[in-house]
Amino acid sequence: MDVDQFISDNRPDEGGDTFQLENSKLLDIAVDGSVTAKAGSMVAYEGDLSFTGSSNAEGGITGFIKSKATSEGTPVMEVEGTGHLYVADQAKDIQVLDLDAGESISINGNDVLAFESSVDYSISTIGSLSASSAGGLTNVFLEGPGSIAITTHGTPLVLTPPVKTDPQATVAWSANNSPSSSVNRNLTDMIGQSSGERYQLEFTNPDGFVVVQPFEEANPQQ
Repeated sequence: MDVDQFISDNRPDEGGDTFQLENSKLLDIAVDGSVTAKAGSMVAYEGDLSFTGSSNAEGGITGFIKSKATSEGTPVMEVEGTGHLYVADQAKDIQVLDLDAGESISINGNDVLAFESSVDYSISTIGSLSASSAGGLTNVFLEGPGSIAITTHGTPLVLTPPVKTDPQATVAWSANNSPSSSVNRNLTDMIGQSSGERYQLEFTNPDGFVVVQPFEEANPQQ
């Protein structure tokens, strides 16, 4: 492949939706106003965009969507202006979802990449897991209308309850399907030590769904 062909094959797509995948791991956001994105996810941008948050010691931009009731949060940045913002997160796969008005989803804070300003959000923590090896699982509750982008390690699997899942492999679930915690003390490894899988999330509403990934992701709140 010559250089001109390489450039042509890998240019951003023209037009399209506000949230447009350039490939499975890179999201192009056409910003016209404001958008919220995961802190540190920007890989490039074009146009007149400003990034707000609080600067850390390394000079990066961070901020927090925080629960009003707790100090738990997930790091984000607000992006304002007009232009194109290109975001990614450690080469994870990106899934773009469009929420209708009143439609909502709960997402592991690790896996929130971006969402439009029209989307309402709040933070919740599954406190019953706080004493377990899984740590307190911080989730972002997002309600439409608007586009959101979430990340997964590999191709996600969508399950219909009843089902129990490993908290570290659980990405998201429908808002009508809040989990409870479950402990299976029989899940130990071959040398008798406790396995992380003994702590589980239990979903019971068959009208909802649960998204899992083929990867156990450590919770940064631990």
